Amino acid sequence: MTIEPITTITNDQLDQLATLLHACVHTGASVSFVLPFEHEDAKQWWLTKVAPQITQGNRILIAATQNHQIAGAVQLLLDTPPNQPHRADVAKLLVHPDARRQGIARSLMLELEQQATNHNRTLLTLDTVTGSHAQALYEDLGYHQAGIIPGYALNSTSTSFEPTTILYKHLGS
Repeated sequence: MTIEPITTITNDQLDQLATLLHACVHTGASVSFVLPFEHEDAKQWWLTKVAPQITQGNRILIAATQNHQIAGAVQLLLDTPPNQPHRADVAKLLVHPDARRQGIARSLMLELEQQATNHNRTLLTLDTVTGSHAQALYEDLGYHQAGIIPGYALNSTSTSFEPTTILYKHLGS
């Protein structure tokens, strides 16, 4: 497994990232999208929302590659207000359903934290579905619960609203 930032999304990477996001949404990941969600929808999101932010230096995309295929990804959002230059947001931790339970998410998060440190960010924040496997991973990595917001977002099938847990971590402490 290779973990590294993607500085420019190539056409091949775009297709792999779209496949990753599509598979995660279709297996219930609560990552802002609801069904129906097509491969082309995923491709357009990476192309129009993520790629420009990478180019502008406001977002770092980190990918995990296995056998020359992207098996996971996570993003570090650096575009914070002027009074929060020390903070960054963690977004869209994705691991392909076929590659789960292999340490990919943990490895991605450790690289994300290193990237945050490299960019002088000492506080990371994120939200995740309350009680999810992701929440357990984040807490195991030292993230602390700030609170729970009930009915925060629709689940991927649009059948119910789920609570989200807000988490944070101070780096270097």
